[in-house]
Order: sequence, then C-alpha cells, then structure tokens
Amino acid sequence: MGRREALVVLLAVVLAAAAAGEADAAKAKGKAKGKYRALFNFGDSLADAGNLIANGVPDILATARLPYGQTYFGKPTGRCSDGRLVIDHLGELLPLLPPSKANRSDLSHGANFAITGATALDTPYFEARGLGAVVWNSGALMTQIQWFRDLKPFFCNARSSMPTRCSSSASSVATTTTRPCLPGRASQRRTSSCRMSSRASPMASKELIAEGAVDLIVPGVMPTGCFPVYLNMLDMPAHEYGARSGCIRQYNTFSWVHNAHLKRALEKLRPKYPNVRIIYGDYYTPVVQFMLQPEKFGILQAVT
Repeated sequence: MGRREALVVLLAVVLAAAAAGEADAAKAKGKAKGKYRALFNFGDSLADAGNLIANGVPDILATARLPYGQTYFGKPTGRCSDGRLVIDHLGELLPLLPPSKANRSDLSHGANFAITGATALDTPYFEARGLGAVVWNSGALMTQIQWFRDLKPFFCNARSSMPTRCSSSASSVATTTTRPCLPGRASQRRTSSCRMSSRASPMASKELIAEGAVDLIVPGVMPTGCFPVYLNMLDMPAHEYGARSGCIRQYNTFSWVHNAHLKRALEKLRPKYPNVRIIYGDYYTPVVQFMLQPEKFGILQAVT
C-alpha cells in the first residue's frame, strides 16, 4: 500500500493523562512524531487555545484575565490554564497549534478547533428537552467538524478525498458533555440523555473517517462527582460522598454509565471499519487515581 495517507484522530488529554491507556498513547504519540506533519484538535475548554476570545473578550470571562496564562505566556491567551495545555505539549515538535478562528493564523501545521463551552450534542437537542437555558453551547462537536471542512481548502490539496497536505496529519478529539447526565432529573430521562451523549463521539468519528481518518482515540468523560465546582456548589448528605475520594457517588455513577454506553458504541463501530483503529480513551480511571493518591502524582493536598 506504500505510504499510508491518513487523518489520524488522537485525544490529546488522554494521551498525556490516562494511566490505563499509556501503551496505546505512547504508540500513537510515537507514530505522530515520526510521520505526521500537522495536528488538528477538536474539543472544549480542556483544549481551547483561544477560539472563545477570537472575536472579542467578554468582560465576565475569567480566562481572559490573569492569572490565566501567567506561567508560560505571560498574558491570558484564552486557555483555561495558567500555562500550556496538553495539546500544546503533544504537538511540541510543531509550532503551537493556532486556534482556528484566529485571523492570519499559519495553518501549515494544523489548527485547533476546540472552544470553551463546547458540547458533544448540538443545541437543538437541549432546546427540545427544555435545557436550552441551562446548557451553554459555543460550538458542538459536529459544528467544529464543519469548521474543519470550511478551512480544509486552506491546508489541504482538494484534489482527492484525503488531500496531500492532510496526509500524515494528527487530529485530537475531546468531546465531553456531562450536564444532561447529572442527577436531579427523572431517571429514565437521565439514562436517555447519557445514551444520546455517548453516541455523539462515535457519530463524529464516522464523519472524520469519511474525511480520511484511520486512527482515532475517542474519550470518555471524567468522574463528574470529583469536579470542584460541584463539590463546592452542592451540600449532599454524608453518605453521598466516597469515603476515600470525597467525590459525590451518584454523579460519578452517571459518568460511569456514560462511558459504558460509549465503549459499547465503539465496539459496534469497529467491525464496520476494519481498516480503522478506534481506541477508547479513559478519562475516568486516572482522575479517580488522582483523587485517591494525589501524592503519587506530585499533587500536594491543601491543609485546612
């Protein structure tokens, strides 16, 4: 077959953080270093390098002010971090991946389509279920894939379905949406929302395969019950918290259910594309490990 032309889809955050998937991650990252000339990233605040502020900076946006950006860039960049993101480290052999919405960006090494506030499902899904005012969506996964298609002529040779410039390229897909799965809604509705959310990434994977992707790492969601925002916002009965982790049990259960649905969906997808490598990226396990043994990962617990 000779040189394999491929738009490779990698999950940057999982490649760097998922202890359970280190072998696959190392293999994928090594492949990227040796063969891929460009990197394309899709996702949410975990990977946004400035798309949310590309058209102006809202006054209320905390990530547009210090201390965000102070550790590495010396100024806010729109990243939800004071330094670089994992996607920045993943592409360390290339120039920093530019946000796709930034003007006059050099797209010769790829583009970052991730945007803070993105969801896996489109806005009409939430509106139809009365969640339009609850779920803020700045650019769902399928919307980002359309952004990619719109920009494709700028970094690809459009003479073939897998353009020359896009061959030997890497893309990262980070798609998480946990809000519809949270407790507080009818059980049947929660289960349905989780199932629909878990189907979004496989559906997006099909779209990217159609664009030429041959390697994909599709992420699950993190244990939502460990999120500081919920731990600070909610006052749950003592038995709702994990004895060792301190995380909210039922929130983590719904994250686990989401991931179980996603893994089953990917298992069904693989036989349909025997020439495509589809890897599940485990967010859940490493975050739980961080919570149970923070010192093992160099995380110092605050003394209260």
